[in-house]
Parts: sequence; C-alpha cells; structure tokens
Amino acid sequence: MATSTPVRHAWRALTGLLVTIAVLFGINALGVWGFEESSWTPELALDLQGGTQIVLEAQTEDGADPSSEQMQQAVTIIRQRVDASGVGEADVTTQSGNQIVVQIPGQADDETRARIEASAQLQLRAVLYTGQPVTSYVGEDGLETPFPTPDPTLEATPTVAPTSGSDLNWITPALQAEFLAYDCADPSNDPASEPVDEPLITCDVDGLYKYILGPVELDGSSIDDATFGLQQTNGLWSVNLTFDSEGTQTFGEISQRLYGAEAPLNQFAFVLDGTVLSAPSMNGVILDGKPSITGSFTQETAQILADQLKYGALPLSFVVVSSDTISATLGSQQLQIGLIAGLIGLVLVAIYSLIVYRALGAVIIASLVVMGILTYLALAILAWRIGFRLSLAGVAGLIVTIGFTADSFIVYFERIRDELRDGKSITAAVEDGWGRAKRTIYISKSINVLAAVVLYLLADSTVKGFAFTLGLTTAIDVFIFIMFTHPVMQLLARTRFFGGGHPLSGLDPTALGAVYRGRAQFREPAAASATTPAGKRASKSRGEAVRRQTIAERKQAELAAASNKTKPGTTGNEGGN
Repeated sequence: MATSTPVRHAWRALTGLLVTIAVLFGINALGVWGFEESSWTPELALDLQGGTQIVLEAQTEDGADPSSEQMQQAVTIIRQRVDASGVGEADVTTQSGNQIVVQIPGQADDETRARIEASAQLQLRAVLYTGQPVTSYVGEDGLETPFPTPDPTLEATPTVAPTSGSDLNWITPALQAEFLAYDCADPSNDPASEPVDEPLITCDVDGLYKYILGPVELDGSSIDDATFGLQQTNGLWSVNLTFDSEGTQTFGEISQRLYGAEAPLNQFAFVLDGTVLSAPSMNGVILDGKPSITGSFTQETAQILADQLKYGALPLSFVVVSSDTISATLGSQQLQIGLIAGLIGLVLVAIYSLIVYRALGAVIIASLVVMGILTYLALAILAWRIGFRLSLAGVAGLIVTIGFTADSFIVYFERIRDELRDGKSITAAVEDGWGRAKRTIYISKSINVLAAVVLYLLADSTVKGFAFTLGLTTAIDVFIFIMFTHPVMQLLARTRFFGGGHPLSGLDPTALGAVYRGRAQFREPAAASATTPAGKRASKSRGEAVRRQTIAERKQAELAAASNKTKPGTTGNEGGN
C-alpha cells in the first residue's frame, strides 16, 4: 500500500528541517575552524560584556566650541561608521559639549579603530604634483644632505591667479621647497588643519607617496552612497560612488577638466583626516555622478575605502583623547537573571501545555527545543557576519517570543479540536485544522514582524537589539510551525495512541464533546446510569458539547426538543418510543 500524501509531505518537511540545521551548523563551523572569526557562542553586547572606550575631542578652526547640531551630526556619522547595521550595540554619546564617547563591545580591532579615529572631513582635491617621500638629496660632494627648511623669504603667493583647482600656478617657490622638505613620518606635521581654500602638502596612508593637492572642490557631504564590488569587465574590486545633484554637477566639471590631461594632473585625491586615501586617475568624462574607483584593491581594502567615503562627511575634525578598556555596565549577574527568567517562562509554558493538552504538550516542548537550536545557531552566525551583539534588550526579545510561539501552537491545537467536535476523524481534523489555523497564525506573525521592523527603523539604538531578536525569532517561529509542528502532527495522527484518541493523547473525541449527530442535535449515549463511569463520561461529554454550541445552535436544539415533545408517540430523546 502506497504511503499517503500527508505522510510523504511530513517526511519531506522534517528532512528539510534537518538539512537546514546541518547547513547552519556547517556555516558556523566554517567560521570557527576555517576563517577563525566565528564562535560557538553568541557575542555579548557592551552592557553584558564590557569593551573599549574611545574619547574624541572636536577641533574647530577658530577654537570656539562646536554647536550642538554639529556634535549630533558627528555622533550619527560615527555611529554609522562603527555599527552600520545597528545591531552591534555600540554606544556613541557626547560629553562636555565638545567630546564624543564611543563605547564598543569587546576589543576593538584595527579596522574599527581606523574608522573611528579617521574622523575629519572628507575632501576631494585635484592632484598638482606627486613623488616619492624623499627628504634628502645627494650633493656634488657625494654626501646625502637633507632638504633645508623653506626660506621664509621665498615667494608664497602665486604671481598669476589660479583659475581652477588643477592650475599649476598654485605651486609657488615656497610651496615647492616645503614639499621637498616635508617628512611623512614627522608627527608634528598636521595636514588636517590646513585651510580648505589653499593647496595641501600631504602623503598617502602608507607613506609611499607625497602629494601637492589643489584646494577642496568637493567634500564628503556630496556623496550620497559608496559601495564596493567586483567589476564584470575585468574582475577587479572597485569602489562605486553616487553623488548628490550638486556634487554630480561639480564632479562632472572636474572630470571634463582632468580627462585627457597629463599625469598627475589627470588625478584627483580623496583626503580623509589630511591623508590621501586614494588618488585615482580620471579615465573618462563622468556626468551621471556615479564614478568608480579601481586599483589594486582586495575585497577588504575596497570595503574599508567604501565605508570611509560613505561615512566620512563629518562637520568637525576630532583628535583621540583617550582609549581605554571598560567593564560591563550590567554584567554577568543581569545576564543570569535574564536567562533564569527565560527558563522560568519555558517551564511554565511546558507545564501549561502538559496540563491542557496532555501528550500534545510534548509536541509544543519539542518545537520550542528545535526553535532554540535554530535561534542559537542563527545568533552565532549573525555575530560573525554582521557583528550582532546580544544585549539585555535582545534577551528580552527572546523571552517575549516564547509566549508568541506558544500562541501559535494553541491556535493550531484548538482548531484541530474544533474539527474533532464536528465529528471528523483525527487525521482529517489535523489537515483541516492546519488549513484554518495557518491563516490566523500568518496574520498574527505578520503583525509581530511589522512591529519589529518599525521599532528597528524608528527606535533608539538601545531598542534595536530587542526589535532585531523579536523579528528574527518570529520568522523562525513560522518556519518551525511549517517544517516541524504540522509534519509531526501528521505523523502522530496515524499512530495508535493519538489516532485512536487515547484519553491521555489530548485528542480524545469523547472528552472533547464530539458527540454530534448533526447540527444542534446530540446523541444520547446508550442506556447508562449516571453513577456508572460510562454514564459520567457521557454526561460530561454532553455538557461539554452543549457549552460549545453557538446561540443559533442552542435555539435550534430547543425548538427541536419542543417539537419532539409535542409529537404523539415520541419523546425528547432520539429514536422515539
């Protein structure tokens, strides 16, 4: 005899669930043993683990205190740099009017520190001259002699007024001498403090090249977006920019001026914190405001440059005042309290399920266990891939989901019981109950996900962890409902214990009042004394069935009973005399 379609469906679903768990386990194992960047435990946030605190102090050209608007804009941009996804639980605040305090969970890596500390305005300048960072020369006597400090009597003002940012008239004798003597390794040099409307002498981030750059022609506020990716034509990593309307027009004019010029006048430089991040050449006229930067990028360096360009438009320059390790603000005790609260919730749900649904409660408990496994693996993988950190608010989101998950099972099981009360077989009740329950569950879960999305987008960063875990576990809840709970019920309905309606199964038709003969009519059990066990069960079943009648069904039953009493030769009970 061929296996029934519901059984085949159930086994396919359970097999898919096992494959999903195996895949998640394999992905995290790859991160742990292959890349050595993941962990078998979810990462904890600042309030539970502690981390690194970096204090930045704002610098203004005139030495005046920055405005609150400038500081809040800087806080927003630095938060995006540190935690663009919003789930890493970084804390960025202001203090003393001119300082920003950045707190990061765990130990900050070099890339994160670079994103925070490279906090000056992003500038786009044309390249006037470039060369190796040589600070000495070999004289006629064959001895190496350092370039002298520029003579203050040298002409520092252009004799001819420059007409563009690429005009070589910017390079005066004094500027040329300063370039020759400029030492990239000298910490006293501070190119970030130079005026934006004058040429700039600086070096690249690796100290391999020195540059003379023209005045600032665009800043980071003109960049709407910066992404990275592989170019299909040559397979090289590139950084792709998108300018706003004003920046598109200005960059179009710059590209027309630079394209076709001799090197290095065909180059423009992206300058962050006074240091050249990249100085690509102009290989075409770009009028759509969407240039691409190519070069010897790796995926990692392309991503770092894209982040620096995207989040580099700070309204102020900052210096690092301090960098320290801080302890957890809440600590392991609060984490233990949260875990105990979650465990208590699970135990209460399990007890309630076993009391109300008897053996069916085991299905609820098993579903919660599977959901816990999937959630745990997901949190570990997300910590590796997007830097997710589990805060106390996130733990609260996990605890709240326990109740939402139990809600789904209750709706499903009650639908099955309703079908049994209508006189259907247990296998048919499971299928029809599924059809009725899933619509209700999908609607309720959609509302939960919508609430999580709204919280994530609009709420403060301290609430994002709660919203993220709520949305994640709600999605997993629906997945478990489809791939585990219903398939298991399809298989259990065909066992002798559940399919036969054992009193301890939770699917006993008699105990549920399933004594319908037709709408609003109930069979009287065979003659049984109210004092016998069979009579007591029958009386209990009749009472249960009557209690679950609708108002219309009760009226119809009363009319039928009254009609039977008025007919000669009949009684109010079925069958007559």
